[in-house]
Amino acid sequence: MRLVPGAGRIAASATAVHGRVYVLGGYFVDRHGGELTVPDVSVYEPSTRRWYRAADLPTPVDDTIAGVYRDRFLYVLGGWSNTDSVSDVQVYDVETEKWQKAIPIPGRPVFGHAGSIVDDTIVYVDGAYKNPAGAPKYLPSEECWMGKIRHNDVTQIQWSKLQVHPGHAHYRIAAGPSEKDQRIYFPGGTNNPYNFDGMGYDGHPSEPSPVTFAFNIRTGNWETVNENTPQPTMDHRGLVVTPEGLVIVGGMEEGQRVTARVQVISLK
Repeated sequence: MRLVPGAGRIAASATAVHGRVYVLGGYFVDRHGGELTVPDVSVYEPSTRRWYRAADLPTPVDDTIAGVYRDRFLYVLGGWSNTDSVSDVQVYDVETEKWQKAIPIPGRPVFGHAGSIVDDTIVYVDGAYKNPAGAPKYLPSEECWMGKIRHNDVTQIQWSKLQVHPGHAHYRIAAGPSEKDQRIYFPGGTNNPYNFDGMGYDGHPSEPSPVTFAFNIRTGNWETVNENTPQPTMDHRGLVVTPEGLVIVGGMEEGQRVTARVQVISLK
């Protein structure tokens, strides 16, 4: 597989739509340590093994959530945009190749949150937000939200607040949907928001949570899948649900160590 074109990015999101892989947003760090969020949307076509550029995100974001509706509409929910978090819900139609704005996320604007879409239901949880008191710079959010997409207008979303999920992680949790199970799965993450080096904004090292939980779309309830998941990781956005379990690529392990491991978390 060829490298993603353009500058290397941190905190980009990726998802598959209509047989193609879309890599969205992210940021890069310049030689002076400054961070710049990019609007880039890179598309990989497996059948031809080529990359091409799609229409830029109207609002550049990193540390966001990407989900897919009806294998046509790509939803990008909130995230960080250069100087602050945003509430934008950006919707890309892969057939018309155009972006439009949907009803924004209802809670406080966050980045590093986690979530996905199953059928017409969006679920997202947590993230981090600016501390109005100033220090530490960012605090973990405990807000959990569910949105129902209107079938005849993909920009219309009916939001409702959910109860707090199991476990104590609230930042950079992995998340992935399963239409077969009618669940969205959430493993890992941490309760201490941090920058790219794994050190919390409070000055303490961040560590991954061993709890894997799920939201059951049918019942509307949270479920604890595993309270002691082996080799937990953080620094994620997505995962893949397979018959063998939840597949997580890379991430950050205990001790703020970046890993190249591909992990399968069993659901049995």
